[in-house]
Amino acid sequence: MKIYKPTSPARRGMTGIDFSKLSKKRPEKRLLKYIKRHHGRSASSGEITVRHKGGGVKQMYRMIEFSQTRMDAPAKVTALEYDPNRTAFIALIEYLDKQIQYIIAPQDLKIGDEVVFSELAPLRAGNRMKLKNVPVGTAVYNIEFLPGKGGKIVRSAGSSAQVLAHDGEYANLKMPSTEVRKFLGECFATIGMVSNPENRFYRVGKAGKNRHKGIRPAVRGSAMNPVDHPHGGGEGRQPIGLRHPKTPWGLPALGVKTRNRKKWSNKLIISRRKKK
Repeated sequence: MKIYKPTSPARRGMTGIDFSKLSKKRPEKRLLKYIKRHHGRSASSGEITVRHKGGGVKQMYRMIEFSQTRMDAPAKVTALEYDPNRTAFIALIEYLDKQIQYIIAPQDLKIGDEVVFSELAPLRAGNRMKLKNVPVGTAVYNIEFLPGKGGKIVRSAGSSAQVLAHDGEYANLKMPSTEVRKFLGECFATIGMVSNPENRFYRVGKAGKNRHKGIRPAVRGSAMNPVDHPHGGGEGRQPIGLRHPKTPWGLPALGVKTRNRKKWSNKLIISRRKKK
């Protein structure tokens, strides 16, 4: 982490990510893609569907290989790069036929290391293999939810899941949220922990940084009028006047279960996450 001197009120308490170990190169043009942003508005009607979004610095999307399109083909890590679209760092890998791909970089991956995607790959950070072949106690990330669909789960900075047991055609994994759930053993996962674990200590420091990210200001409901929010109204500063907090649309908020009771994947959950 980078700690700044308190030269201004914004700098006091601000922390930054250390990019000194990343490659000093521009991203690969072949792996860049422009994605039109809608700033939280419906593409058809233009109405706001997600609040507090808008503006932000324009960024190109890096096309990441979340799946395993090149099986049993070793690749060499040629660069470690920053990705403005995610908290983790990314790694540029090159195959023997000079084809290149971006992957989510694991912690401690270095330039010059070799990675491989295989059903039974060496137990080394960055290698990708089937869960049924991963030993118990191993940390994994970028896990497939369904075989062949590509990694969907555990992809943020510093996160990893732990293989607890193998039970028939399933593997039991402990998620970063402490939830324990089953995954099919045919699903692929990458060995190791996602890079940039210090991201959890990152402090924005000033509102302007959030505006650069496309995050607009959020107004407290208690500062609004009753017509605008259930928490609004009252002379001066008042409590919300409700037994439980509500959303702007009058629905219960904070601590309320929102998961669909009929969701098909509920049967795969062994134990729910622990409440803080």
